[in-house]
Amino acid sequence: MRRPAISPGALLAAVMLAAGAVHAGEAAVEPLPMTEIAPGVHVHHGSHRAWSAGSASDVANLGVVVGSRCAAVIDTGGSPALGERLRAAIRRLTALPVCYVINTHVHPDHVLGNVALAGGSPPPEFVGHVRLGPSLSARAPYYLEAFRRESGQALAAETVVYPTRTVAERATLDLGERRLQLRAWPTAHTDNDLTVYDERTGTLFTGDLLFIGHLPVIDGRLRGWLEAIGELKALDVQRAVPGHGDTTADLRRAIAPQEAYLSAVRDGVRAAIKAGVPMSRAVDELAGTGTAGWQLAAEFHRRNLTAAYAELEWED
Repeated sequence: MRRPAISPGALLAAVMLAAGAVHAGEAAVEPLPMTEIAPGVHVHHGSHRAWSAGSASDVANLGVVVGSRCAAVIDTGGSPALGERLRAAIRRLTALPVCYVINTHVHPDHVLGNVALAGGSPPPEFVGHVRLGPSLSARAPYYLEAFRRESGQALAAETVVYPTRTVAERATLDLGERRLQLRAWPTAHTDNDLTVYDERTGTLFTGDLLFIGHLPVIDGRLRGWLEAIGELKALDVQRAVPGHGDTTADLRRAIAPQEAYLSAVRDGVRAAIKAGVPMSRAVDELAGTGTAGWQLAAEFHRRNLTAAYAELEWED
């Protein structure tokens, strides 16, 4: 479905009005702290909390990769205000324009800062999985209502920025003497997961295909996610930036706890289904399965069990 074109200026006006932003000067916005994890590759590591409006919007990892021609941004945070802080951080890192804003998937902690970067001259391309647009369109009303309910601030519908360029399988973005390889994945964490690989430094941005510390959250297909993990483990990368958690130099080792957790959920739910245990009782009986050592298990584990049961009860 084609959406009406909205000018970048209108987008920024909407979000600044909604957030009460006052652009009296650059000092009004505190730049996000960024860490250079490899030459020209900068990451802001979010905290381990469930997303909500306000301070809890800063929960996902965000990236900036700088080439000789322009920069690319990988995810933008969970609120327009956080996106403004990211924009201020980018201005400290480079005077080059942002030519691409890449969203790794649809969740609000990764996309609601997009609008802060929409007003460039020229505006950047917003890049995502081919299924990102439809998924974002379906979820945007819920995201905006949740934001209003929790923060008391009503965001205009125009603050949700949709992809202008989509990836069905693979794509290459040239930043000038630096190429990013994008891959669209089959349904796993969500049905619109996208990874970004910086050829120059061997850095892989996994999005939420990889959680470290934060309990993995199933919003796609459990079996598909385990299949994706098998492929990720085989990749030869120098470092990986997860959607949540610390950057790692050992992807295979870092992904092992996630694989163990998702496998435990799969095996426990399969056994319950085979034994004829109904969903509600299975969720209660498996409430502690595989959660040791994970943060936010109380917030997400039972939901994961419910999603797994709904998927696996129909498998052959």
